[in-house]
Amino acid sequence: MFEEVAPGTLGACHVAPDALQGIKRQQTNPGRWRGEPWGTFVADLRADGVEISESMAARGAYATDAGGTAYGLPHGVVLARSAAQVAALLKAAQRHRVPVTVRGGGLTTEGESVAFGGVLLDMTGMSRVLEIDPHTMTVRTQAGIFWHSLAEELRREKLDYLSAPLNLTSSVGGTLGVGGIDVNSPRLGCSADQAVALQVVTPTGDIVECSDTENAALFERVILGYGQFGVITEATLKVRPYTPLRMHYYYYSSLRIAIEDLQMIDRNGASDYSGILTILDCAVNLLVAFDSPEREEAFRKQWASKLRGHGEFGFALRMLARYALRPWRLGEAWYLLQRKRELFPELQRSEYMRDGTMLDRTVVFSRAVWKFWGGRQMVIPDLATSAGKFVEAVERGNAVCRKYFPHYTLYCVGIRLRPEHREHYEMSCIPPDAEGWAYGCEFEPVTNGRTYSRDHLQAFKNAIYDIGVDMGASYYRFGGMMKGYIRRVFGDALVDRHLAMKRKADPAMILNRDVIF
Repeated sequence: MFEEVAPGTLGACHVAPDALQGIKRQQTNPGRWRGEPWGTFVADLRADGVEISESMAARGAYATDAGGTAYGLPHGVVLARSAAQVAALLKAAQRHRVPVTVRGGGLTTEGESVAFGGVLLDMTGMSRVLEIDPHTMTVRTQAGIFWHSLAEELRREKLDYLSAPLNLTSSVGGTLGVGGIDVNSPRLGCSADQAVALQVVTPTGDIVECSDTENAALFERVILGYGQFGVITEATLKVRPYTPLRMHYYYYSSLRIAIEDLQMIDRNGASDYSGILTILDCAVNLLVAFDSPEREEAFRKQWASKLRGHGEFGFALRMLARYALRPWRLGEAWYLLQRKRELFPELQRSEYMRDGTMLDRTVVFSRAVWKFWGGRQMVIPDLATSAGKFVEAVERGNAVCRKYFPHYTLYCVGIRLRPEHREHYEMSCIPPDAEGWAYGCEFEPVTNGRTYSRDHLQAFKNAIYDIGVDMGASYYRFGGMMKGYIRRVFGDALVDRHLAMKRKADPAMILNRDVIF
């Protein structure tokens, strides 16, 4: 992971253990693959009809991921075109022991979709919807498609996906490998739970159809498997009828009270969508939304009065009183006001809203995510816990955010668990002690264009992940988890068992080798 150095000396790596006193480095860029058999490997690939680009322009396009803190360069890039092509690539990679890094939307934040030598396999060349079946309410799609493109295809048939990640520029295949959390996950589970069947190319180049009933062992490991046990090339997903969305917002100045209300809503199935999005920890927004007027009316009658949040006007009066008594925090008040003025119109754009109904949450959420939370550097450490531990985890994580950054956002959501999928959840974002629901929180700095040192970001992430280790929690997704924490979280026995399965499935350890093992 890094070169050990004697105390008081300078390490060869700028993120060596002594680069920031008191902060142990948990992950650095992996060492670059040396590439000795590259020439014969490329010749074999081209003989098999696989096109590979070695130009600097092609390789440089994949130098980093959405996180912007890990940088690498592949020796060559292959744009996926078919399962047969991917199979030929992986067979050659096994023979020549060439690492293959798979990339979809590139939304990882720890360099998981960055190639440190070897081949970068770009899955976005496989982005067609193959079949929409309104009778079985399923869609068969190639796995490199982005969720917003899939949503557009489904919308033409008056259908919609069940659960997708909030940032819909994620690829379907990448999402199924890590989980995928939506604001309807408290009711429908994570995106990976919606997969009915997959076409997978194994690390040794076999093309396999798998599901809960066919090649179930492979299906079990590929879902939430973080790209270790195969490349997903096609997926059959559950779909549902398309419905517009009616959104309600409740405002809190207490994280604890907002989370308690969120969990009450989830336990009682009171809404179709629910989640928390904060501006710092003093402007907490609980959103609840509905697919039908009937569900909305039932909520108004039975649950709305039980929530302890306020409407926009009532909350504004409370915040006015808060800052009148704390004039030294007027800078914070100004930031909150400016953030509200910029963000709220994006969630209520007239071209996507009609009579208070959101017609296309796909576009609204994706636009808002990138416009207000994206940037050159993006670190999103996260924690996933059982329902009972969640308030403490969020409060402790929030204190870390306040220590390291002047501005930040928390995103909290529940994940409805399916008992029949317990095997999928091993070594995943689902904590082992969670029953019924797991809860996840992303801790996301808002950098406002400022560039932070890697040491500062590393120290921040370490502090969040240490909370998870201390509380026996898991992590929202490996897209934000550092490799060095995996054994600390899951223990040697579980990690070694999965490592043994990985070595059996991938003898040369070439597929996404720098992500977990």
